[in-house]
Amino acid sequence: MYAKNASDQQLLQMYNAGNENALEALIQRYKDKVYTSIFVMVRDTYLAEDIFQEVFIKVVDLLRKGKYDEQGKFAPWVLRIAHNMCIDHFRRVKSAPGVTITTSAGEDIFKFLGGEEDTPKEAFYDVERKEERLKLLIDQLPEEQREVLVLRHFHKFSYKEIAEMNGACLSTNLGRMRYAIINLRRLIEMQKVSVR
Repeated sequence: MYAKNASDQQLLQMYNAGNENALEALIQRYKDKVYTSIFVMVRDTYLAEDIFQEVFIKVVDLLRKGKYDEQGKFAPWVLRIAHNMCIDHFRRVKSAPGVTITTSAGEDIFKFLGGEEDTPKEAFYDVERKEERLKLLIDQLPEEQREVLVLRHFHKFSYKEIAEMNGACLSTNLGRMRYAIINLRRLIEMQKVSVR
């Protein structure tokens, strides 16, 4: 049986029978989706890579201990582990005294936009600044709303895929999207930010 044609369940059975390549095929099958879901939450390449590796170390450990019991739902199971590890990371950082969360560019992820002049010399820089402002506004949304907004609009995941990733039902994710749009509009108005 070729690994790429095998179902997740078949690959797991092959792995449990001692075929290490079967687990490698599973990881390859879902690595992009798992990495993207992590990056959407942490918004930092290096941190996303670290958590990504930790996720698959935990997956291997749980599989070896026989703790996988979600028959036929390997992808949602891994995505839930990734989601929980991101939440754990932010809890650890938040509880550390005097620590701020920064992006790989060194900016505080929670900072508000200042009174920066919007008079660029070239249109390119204007677009770049507006995109950065929009990202900062999105970062101010509650975590659940931000996650759904980014996964749906920037990474083009379906609502069904988002539900598999975060474990919330379809209607909950639709509600989160609705509130994300409402709150984003409110933030834009409050801060008088031009993102067009």
